[in-house]
Amino acid sequence: MDVFGIEQDRFTYDGEELRLYSGAIHYFRIVPEYWEDRLRKLKACGFNTVETYVPWNLHEPQEGRFVFEGMADLERFIRLAGRLGLHVIVRPSPYICAEWEFGGLPAWLLAEPGMKLRCADPLYLSKVDAYYDELIPRLVPLLCTSGGPVILVQVENEYGSYGSDKAYLEHLREGLVRRGIDVPLFTSDGPTDSMLQGGSLPGVLATVNFGSRTAESFAKLREYQPQGPLMCMEYWNGWFDHWMEEHHQRDAADAARVFGEMLEAGASVNFYMFHGGTNFGFYNGANHIKTYEPTITSYDYDSPLTEWGEPTAKYYAVRDVLAEHLPLGAPELPEPIPRRTYGTVRVTERADLFAQLDRLSSPVTRPCPETMERLGQAYGFVLYRTRISGPRTGQVLHVQEVRDRAQVFLDGTPAGVVERWDPQGLPVTVPEGGAALDILVENMGRINYGPLLSDAKGITCGVRLDNQFQYGWTMYGLPMDSLEGVAYEPLAEGEAPGGPAFYRAAFEVDEPADTFIRLDGWTKGVVFINGFNLGRYWERGPQKTLYLPGPLLHRGTNELVVFELHGAVSPDLLLTDEPDLGSAVPVVPEF
Repeated sequence: MDVFGIEQDRFTYDGEELRLYSGAIHYFRIVPEYWEDRLRKLKACGFNTVETYVPWNLHEPQEGRFVFEGMADLERFIRLAGRLGLHVIVRPSPYICAEWEFGGLPAWLLAEPGMKLRCADPLYLSKVDAYYDELIPRLVPLLCTSGGPVILVQVENEYGSYGSDKAYLEHLREGLVRRGIDVPLFTSDGPTDSMLQGGSLPGVLATVNFGSRTAESFAKLREYQPQGPLMCMEYWNGWFDHWMEEHHQRDAADAARVFGEMLEAGASVNFYMFHGGTNFGFYNGANHIKTYEPTITSYDYDSPLTEWGEPTAKYYAVRDVLAEHLPLGAPELPEPIPRRTYGTVRVTERADLFAQLDRLSSPVTRPCPETMERLGQAYGFVLYRTRISGPRTGQVLHVQEVRDRAQVFLDGTPAGVVERWDPQGLPVTVPEGGAALDILVENMGRINYGPLLSDAKGITCGVRLDNQFQYGWTMYGLPMDSLEGVAYEPLAEGEAPGGPAFYRAAFEVDEPADTFIRLDGWTKGVVFINGFNLGRYWERGPQKTLYLPGPLLHRGTNELVVFELHGAVSPDLLLTDEPDLGSAVPVVPEF
C-alpha cells in the first residue's frame, strides 16, 4: 500500500515530499486508441501526474443505465496511466463544467419537476447517490491505498462560483468517504473571497484555479488556508472557443513564464488543459454571460498538445521551464501519428429529413410544445409540427424562448430562422385554407457554467402568431444516435445539396490515418463517419475543419454522412492533412 498525504505545506508519497506536475487529459474527448500516445507525451514533458474529470452524463445517459465501455472506460484509462508511471487526480464531482454539455450533469435531471441542482435538495441528492453507488466502487480499487495510481479526489468543482450550500458539500464529502475513498480530498475554486467562502469545506484541501496573477492568487488562498500545499488545480494556459467568435491563442512564452512563477512559489500545478481533445457528438457545452454562446466541436484549447496530439511550441516552452527545476534529459516522445490527405469526397445519395421522420422517430402528440427533456430526449433535434388556420396576413410568428436555434417551414417552404441569441419574430402569410407549420429546433449545447445552468432545450414556452398561442402539436424527437433507418435516393447529377437532409458518400482508404474534413461551401450541420458522430460544423466559424482520428476509419470502403440543415454550394467535401481552427485572437486568462 502506498500512502499519499499532506504534511504541513507539502504533499508526501510514502513519507517523501512530492510536488505534482500535472496535466489535464480527458479520456472522454479522445478515442481510446490514442490514450497511451497522449499520456506518454505528458510524461515526456516531465510531468508526473494526469488529471481528469468524470462526466456523469456520459456514464449514466439514461437514469439507471450505466456505461463504462469504449470512450467511457474510465478504469482502463486510470490503469493505463498507472502502468506508465503516472499519478492520477480524479474529479468525479457530479458537476464538472469543462465546457462540456450541461457541465456533465445528465439531461434527464431537467425532466424532474421542481428539482434543484447542486444543493442539498433531497431529490437531487438521491440521483447523485444512485450514480455514486455505481461510480465510486469502480474507483476504490484504483486508489493508491489499494495499489493503484489515484492520489487525489475532488469533492465538488468550482462550487463557490455557483452556490454556498455547505450541507451539500458535506453530503458529497461524506458520501465519498463512506464509499471507500481514503485518499486526500480537495475542492477547487477561483481565488476570490466569495468563491473560496462558498466552495471550501473545513478539513478538505482547497486549491485555486487561474491563468495569471500568480502571487495575488496564492495570497488569497493563504487567507483562507494558512497551511497546506499550494496548488493551482486549473492553470489556464490556453482557452476555448465559441461559434461566431475567433480562435483563442495564448503566447507560449507567456504561458511558460507564469508556470515558472508557480514553481518558484513552491506550488504544485495542474495544466488545464495539457491536451484538450474534441467535443465529439453533441457533447459541447455553452456559456451565457451576456448572451448564449455555444462551444465549438474542437476543444484544442491552445494547449501544449494540439487537438490531434501534436506537441506545440508551448509544449517545449513549458518543458524548458520545468527542466530548470528537474533533471529531465531529452524527451522520449512516441512516434508521430501520421496524417493523410484522402482528397475530395462527393456525396452521391440524399435523404430529405421530412421524409424520414417516421423512420427516425415515434411521434408524440400534446396540446403544447414540450421540451426535449420532457420528451425523454437528451441531445440532437426536435421537429415540432402543427397546422395553423388561414387566411392571415401581416402577422408575426414568435417561437418564444427557443433553445437554441429553430428553422421554420410553412407548407415545406423555409420561412426563416429564429436563434436564441437573436429571437426575432418572422412575418408570415397564411393562405385561406391554412398551412402546415414545421419548426426544427436544434439543441446546440446546454449551459455548463453560471446561474443559468438549468437549460431545458427545444421550444420551452410556446409558439405565437402575434399574441395568439398555437395549440395541437405533433413532435418528432431526433436524437440521431442511430441513422440506420434512413432511406437514401441517388443525388441527381449537378444537383446542389439542400436541407434539412442527410447526404451520404462512400470513400476508399488503403491505410487509415488522421485526417481533417473541410466542408467549404456547406452551411451548418453534423458529420458522421462509419456511424460515429464527429460533431457539428458551421460556416460562421471559427473552426473550418473537423478532426477525424484515424482509428475511426478502416481499410476499404468507409461511409460518411452529412446532415446539412440549409444547403451547400456543391456535393463535394475534402479530407485533408491540414487542420484549420480559424483566425486567432490573443488571450490571457485570469480568474
